[in-house]
Amino acid sequence: MTKFETEVKIVEVLKTVFDPEIPVNVYDLGLIYRIDVGEDGEVALEMTLTAPNCPAADFIVEDVHQKVESVEGITKVTINLVFEPQWDKDMMSEEAKFELGFL
Repeated sequence: MTKFETEVKIVEVLKTVFDPEIPVNVYDLGLIYRIDVGEDGEVALEMTLTAPNCPAADFIVEDVHQKVESVEGITKVTINLVFEPQWDKDMMSEEAKFELGFL
């Protein structure tokens, strides 16, 4: 599988991770800032949460970790949880904005 194909698969699995309080996946919410796939199958993800004190933070990060790790060819997943830049609703996909009534 090429690096691009691996990234596509990662995005597919990220679209199955949901914040329990919001009916939109973490990818379309704009919570994933960076996906870096190394030649050795190591993945570094940079992500945020809708709020720094999100009560579901541990659950969401663990779900992201497990699902990305399940992608064929992935050997290691490192998640860097960041709060800069701060998330806001403008980072959501058009679909997410529609789903949540922002359009």
